Amino acid sequence: MTEPMSDRKRGSGVKHVYDVLRDEILCLTLPPGAPIDEVHLAERLSMSRTPVREALVRLAAEGLVTTLPNRSTVVAQIDFLNLHHFFDALTLMYRVTTRLAAQYRQDDDLTRIRAQQEAFRRAVVAQDALAMIATNRDFHVAIAEAGRNPYYIGLFARLLDEGRRILRIYYSSYQDRLPLRFVEEHEEMIAAIEAGDIDRADLLATAHADQIVGQIRAFIARDDRQAVPLNPVDK
Repeated sequence: MTEPMSDRKRGSGVKHVYDVLRDEILCLTLPPGAPIDEVHLAERLSMSRTPVREALVRLAAEGLVTTLPNRSTVVAQIDFLNLHHFFDALTLMYRVTTRLAAQYRQDDDLTRIRAQQEAFRRAVVAQDALAMIATNRDFHVAIAEAGRNPYYIGLFARLLDEGRRILRIYYSSYQDRLPLRFVEEHEEMIAAIEAGDIDRADLLATAHADQIVGQIRAFIARDDRQAVPLNPVDK
């Protein structure tokens, strides 16, 4: 008979399942609408179904999975119709956190921001989209932390996490070859923060956010249909 799993061991098991699923969902390895088979997942991760179910509860609370009336679970859809609300909130957080960082940053903050920027630069050079998403998130969270408002830090981190699926689309629009000018935009933001230039920090953050939003909107709206002749000529 299998011994009961200790609370600590079960907790670590739940976290492992949660981390694996969350990354696969946010990075679009599991696309929106994809079914999640508890049995298959438990077997794949060498877990019992209990931590799998608990992990799914956490993911459901974050809006990443949905339980259907027949009790099956699927990856949550991306709400493209209301994406403008997300973009509005994201742009606001880019602006306010960068402004506050320019106002309140300390030397240790700049060290952390530069470290995250270097990680982002390496990911861009390597054309590693998933690393770009993760390091971009950490770069902007480091800026938010320099602003010293815990509410903005929490909200911005959540928006960036929820937006990882959207950012995956963004990098796909460049075939994962992000132009180096966006690395340079980060450098300009760091310079404004270091100089304590609040207005320039705001201006740069706004332009940075507007570029991302505009690129995603254009990519989503792009029509890649090929012209198909209705009366093909016989050869």
